[in-house]
Formats: sequence, C-alpha cells, structure tokens
Amino acid sequence: MNRSAQSAPAAFGATARPVDEAPSNAYRWGQLVMGIVCMAMIANLQYGWTLFVAPMESKNHWGLTAIQFAFSIFVVVETWLVPVEGWLVDKFGPRPVIAGGAILVALAWVLNSYATSITALYVAAAIAGLGAGAVYGTCVGNALKWFPDRRGLAAGLTAAGFGAGSALTVIPIANMIQSSGYEHTFFFFGIVQGIVIFAISMFMTRPRVPKGVVAATRVVSTKVDYTVGQMMRTPTFWVTYVLFVAVAAGGLMATAQIGPIAKDYGFAKMPMSVLGFTLPLLTMTLAIDNLANGFTRPLCGFISDRIGRENTMLLVFIGEGLALLGLMKYGHDPVMFMVFAALTFLCWGEIYSIFPALVADTFGAKNAAANAGTMYTAKGTASLLVPLSAYIATKGNWDRVFLFSAAISIVAGLMAKFVLQPMRHRTIDKVNERGSVE
Repeated sequence: MNRSAQSAPAAFGATARPVDEAPSNAYRWGQLVMGIVCMAMIANLQYGWTLFVAPMESKNHWGLTAIQFAFSIFVVVETWLVPVEGWLVDKFGPRPVIAGGAILVALAWVLNSYATSITALYVAAAIAGLGAGAVYGTCVGNALKWFPDRRGLAAGLTAAGFGAGSALTVIPIANMIQSSGYEHTFFFFGIVQGIVIFAISMFMTRPRVPKGVVAATRVVSTKVDYTVGQMMRTPTFWVTYVLFVAVAAGGLMATAQIGPIAKDYGFAKMPMSVLGFTLPLLTMTLAIDNLANGFTRPLCGFISDRIGRENTMLLVFIGEGLALLGLMKYGHDPVMFMVFAALTFLCWGEIYSIFPALVADTFGAKNAAANAGTMYTAKGTASLLVPLSAYIATKGNWDRVFLFSAAISIVAGLMAKFVLQPMRHRTIDKVNERGSVE
C-alpha cells in the first residue's frame, strides 16, 4: 500500500489517533466542545426560523400555513434521516458526515435567499434538514459514546449548543433582516455557519473512552448492545417514542409559532428592557427562550444522572404543561408572555438530553448514534402537528393550542414515571440476566 493510501483515513476518515493510543480525559472534553460549537451553528435553522416568517409572508404572500409547512419539512427530514446518518457515523466516523452536513447547511440558506416560490422554499427546507440532521445526530451520538459515565450531562451540553446556540445571533439576525432584508440575512448567515462547521469537522474523531472510565452506577443501564432492528422490536422503544412525540409537539408549536402569537397579541414590536438591554418584545423573548432552552439541557441531563431519567421526566413534563397553561391564561400581558414562554422552553428543551441518554442506557452504547437517531425521528413526527396548530388557531385563538399541548405534556410526565419506568427496568433486567437480546 502506498503512503498516500495509508494517510487517507487520517486526513478525512474516522480517526487520526493510533489504534493503541487511549485518548486523555481532556481530549474527549475537547471533542465534546467541538460538537457543541457545531450544534450552535445549526441552531438558527430551527430557532431563528420564526424571525423570517413574517418578512417572507409580507413580500411573497404565500400564507403563514404554507410557509410553516417548510418548517415541518425541515424538521421531518432533519429527524427521520438521522438513523441513516447515525449508521454512517458508526461505520465511517464523524468527520465526513459533519463535513457533508456543513455543505448542505450553507447551501440550504443560500437557496432560501433566492427562493421566489413556495416550492423552492420547500426544497431548501429539505436540504437544510438533511444537513442539520447529519450534524445533530453525529454530535449527540459522539457525546453518548465519549461519556458513558456522564451520558445525561454530555448529551445535555451537546444539545444545549442546539438549544441556546442561536441566542447570540437572534439580535444580529433580527437587525440584519430589518436593515438588509431577509434574503441577504439568509445568504450571509448560511455561508458563515457552513464554513465554521466544515472547519471543525476536520478535527472530529471516533469516540474512544479513556482508560478507567466506566458507565454511571446511579442509573439503570443495559450490558447488551442492541441493533436498531432489535431495539425497534421492543415495546419499551415504542412507549418511549410516543412520550417523545407528545412532549416535543408542544415545544415545537411554541418554537414555530411564538412570532405569530406575539403579533396576534399586538406586542411583537413593543420595546422591552431587561438588564439594561432594550429590544422589541419578540426579539427579547426569543433570546431569553433560547437561553432557557439551552440551559435546561445540561442541567436536566445532570439531574437525570443523579435521580434517574423517568423521575426527571415526571417533574419537567408536568412543568411544561403548567407553563403552557400559564401562557394561555396570562400571556396577553407582555411581561407574563415573556415569563411563561421562557418557562415553557425551560421545561421542554431537556427532552433532547434525557431521551438520548435513556436510549443509550436501555439499548447500549455501541450503536448509540443510530439508535438515538431512530428515537430522534419522534421530533419529526411531532413536527407534523405544527401546521395543525396554525390552522386551529385561526383568527388568533391560541387557547386551544395551549390546552392541547399542556394536556399531552402532563399525561406524558405521568406515563414516564408509572408506565415507562417499570417497563424499562424489566427489559434491562431481563436482557442483562440472559446476556443477549435474543
């Protein structure tokens, strides 16, 4: 074999480290940080979307429901193809998958900047979803593998990059849309985000746990590795999937519709001052929501490492339901709107740390990227309810949306504790005793 062939994997493949060299603890934290930055770079594809909806509707008159369908396309593609992308990561390593995602992310927003038809917007949404899914699935899967001792925290920190990553860019994006138009904003941020992700991807390597690191002892976990097919044949997987869909639906509705809701309530552009900063209420709300959304992921991941996944789910899912009810009852007051919107995101964003950790606990770490990616498709399923929320809220009647979202979230919290917990523990005990899936 020639020298160039030998060096090819190190240049663009799975790992540049010698096979017999165990990584240091600092090295795995470095890999985690790079994954967090990549996640922050794709955050605007979802959490910055609401800023573009009204300007696109004002210029093109496509209709809010039609425009929000692009959001659903993005989320569906981002989530439903993650199992395939996870399989690619498990087989070829993170570097090529993240690099490909970077190119697609940049391309999607550039296409958005030139879109003159709703069809073009839908095509760009699909490309954005494919790119974001490649980055998201890879970074979360890597975190689960690098940190068997702190899965909840690692997955939470990684997911926080996606949840809070847009907080620093919400204001620049809103200002650029105001000054230069939404088309220029799509183009500029698309290019910047793509370049940053691509550059970081060159330094990502296959997860290899440092010597002496063992799985956490405070959570119930399996000793057997499931394939995706084996996992999907278990009732435990499907109960978990349904709970993910239920809780994700309410948060996604709020994520996509927070702009139209504030506009219907008549205070989207109202100046609000917080900690010396004065911004339009919608812009301020989005910045605070994204911080809350990001903060809760490592926090609840850390808590779930200590008190258990289902116990944490019980507390925060019921909390989300109560926050949505508060938004319904008190949200017509500008200050209360900001408070309860933030509480909703604080009790919602943790699903992206708890569920991946729970999947790795239940079905093993070997195929964690593909398995967690398969569970992540629940977010895509939940996104199908987003256009429905715009429809049932015709003429600004958002109460029905809040009631629906709150009810399913509270029920999901109770089911997590009293249905999923005993079922999952029985599944793990049974397979650990047998020593194999079948």
